[in-house]
Amino acid sequence: MKTLESMEQFETLKNDGKHIFLFTAGWCPDCRVIEPVLPDIESKYSEYEFVSVDRDDFIDLCIQMDVFGIPSFVAFENGKELGRFVSKNRKTQAEIENFIEGLA
Repeated sequence: MKTLESMEQFETLKNDGKHIFLFTAGWCPDCRVIEPVLPDIESKYSEYEFVSVDRDDFIDLCIQMDVFGIPSFVAFENGKELGRFVSKNRKTQAEIENFIEGLA
């Protein structure tokens, strides 16, 4: 999974291709729970490029995107938001896959 390094990179990725941004943080226990299944999810949905966004490094982006709970997922295709799975609740692999499958 790619790691977001700058706001400029976010804008470039968001506007070019299909990306799913995972908002996370090192201290987040629910984020650690889903880490082992992320490679499987990435390979299953390879039409998307997955990008990890550290909430603490990009707090202004989180505010701008209305992401106040982590882990959260926001999907874009060529600048258009396809969907979001945003909450502070723990997420299962099945819930994450259902979210991705429901993207238009």
